[in-house]
Amino acid sequence: MLREMIMKAFDWQRMALDKVPVEFLGEVALRSLYTFVLVFIFLKITGRRGVRQMSLFEVLIILTLGSAAGDVAFYDDVPLLPVLVVFVTLALLYRGIMWLMGHSEKLEDLLEGKPIVVVEEGQLAWEKLHAENMTEFEFFMELRVNSVEQLGQVRLAILETNGQISVFYYPDDEVRAGLSILPTHCTTRYTTIPQEGIYACVRCSIVMAMQAGEKRICSRCANAEWSKASRAKRLT
Repeated sequence: MLREMIMKAFDWQRMALDKVPVEFLGEVALRSLYTFVLVFIFLKITGRRGVRQMSLFEVLIILTLGSAAGDVAFYDDVPLLPVLVVFVTLALLYRGIMWLMGHSEKLEDLLEGKPIVVVEEGQLAWEKLHAENMTEFEFFMELRVNSVEQLGQVRLAILETNGQISVFYYPDDEVRAGLSILPTHCTTRYTTIPQEGIYACVRCSIVMAMQAGEKRICSRCANAEWSKASRAKRLT
């Protein structure tokens, strides 16, 4: 009895084809080719950029396309012509919305969003960062990829509407003391300052002169942890 139940659980006929005939596999291949051609034509018409350059609105369009393409490729009861109508409608919608955004800054801001300044003069705008559902760890990783070791090297960093970060640097002779953004195991954090010097809040990056033995709550973000401010210059 147990063996019979196991055989039913691993029924290869059901797993491979279920109730459809083998000939249906050819139809699936044809449907897949059909959806591939439609998506290709759609992307050519809309002048598609790279995935990292897509805005939220454009990602929504692509997800809708993917849903329609998946249904027509795998389900035998989904006819082809209605899916073609979906693709044509989305292409016209995309073109129409892009035209309207070109004539309305408010609509563009609504659908695409606005660039956000997240570092200015070496200090992190952590409230804005959190409002965009991005943690300091993610942001610092992006900066490290751009060869930034500490925030004092950065004059301006902008979170673009497509999720990328534009970084503008200070010249070497203008680099300031700033928060080191190296991984946690590469820096030491203090709640009690070990010696007099310049320290940075590990949460909001504010830089302050502090005395040995001092314990201070950050006036900007109420954080109690500090690290020694770095004056490292960029290696280019």
